[in-house]
Amino acid sequence: MSNITLKLGNCIELIKELPGNSIDLIFADPPYNLSGEGFQTVKSGKMVACDKGDWDIIDDIHNFNEQWIKECIRVLSDNGTIWISGTLHNHPSIGVTLKKLGLWIINDIIWFKKNGPPLLSRNRLAPSTELIWLASKTKKYYFDYELAKQINGGKQMRNLWEINTQRHTTKHPTEKPETLLERIILLGSSVGDTILDPFLGSGTTGSVAIKLNRNFIGYEINPEYFEIAKNRIDVIKSKI
Repeated sequence: MSNITLKLGNCIELIKELPGNSIDLIFADPPYNLSGEGFQTVKSGKMVACDKGDWDIIDDIHNFNEQWIKECIRVLSDNGTIWISGTLHNHPSIGVTLKKLGLWIINDIIWFKKNGPPLLSRNRLAPSTELIWLASKTKKYYFDYELAKQINGGKQMRNLWEINTQRHTTKHPTEKPETLLERIILLGSSVGDTILDPFLGSGTTGSVAIKLNRNFIGYEINPEYFEIAKNRIDVIKSKI
C-alpha cells in the first residue's frame, strides 16, 4: 500500500517540512501567470477572458519560481528528477531558474495536443503544445530508457510527445491527462519511490502515482481544489 500525504497550504512553506534528498521524482504544474493579463481562451465555443483564479496571478513570477524550485532541489534525491510543465508565458522563467540554481537540464519535452481547442482569433497560430522541463541535480539520475523504447513501439523515444487532451474529470481548469503523468512517473521512478507534486490541483499526479504503486506527497493552496483532489485520491485508495 502506498504512503500518501496530502496537505492544504503554501507549497514553499510545506516543502520545508520535508527532509533533504527524500524525494525520487517531482512533477510540478505551477501557475502559468496567464490570468489578469488580458489573455483570452475558448470556453464552450466562445471567447472569454482567461481567469483561472487568484492562484494564477503572481506579482513577481521570477522570484516565485526561484523560491519553490529552490525548495524542491533541497528535497530531491541525487538520482531523482524534476519535471516542470508550462507554456511560453512561464516556461522561459523556469528554464533560467533551473540554470541559475545549477541543475542539469536533461530535456525540454514538447507535449503536442493534436486535439487541442481551436483559436477563434485570427491574429496568431492556434496553441497546441505545452512544454516540460526535465532536470536533475547530478548526471546520475534515474531514467528508464528501455521502458521508453517499449512504450514507443521498440523505437527510441523522442522529446516530442503526442498525447491527446482528455475531458476534465473535475472543475480544475488545468487538469492534465493521466496518460501524460503515467509516462512521466513510469520513466522517472520505480515501484516504491516517493513522488512529490507541489501544485496538487485536482490530484492527477497522486491518482496515477497510487495506481503505479508509488508513495505520494501533494500540496495544494486552494481549498476547493484540495477537497476535489483528496476525494479523488480517496476513491482510488478504496479500490486498491
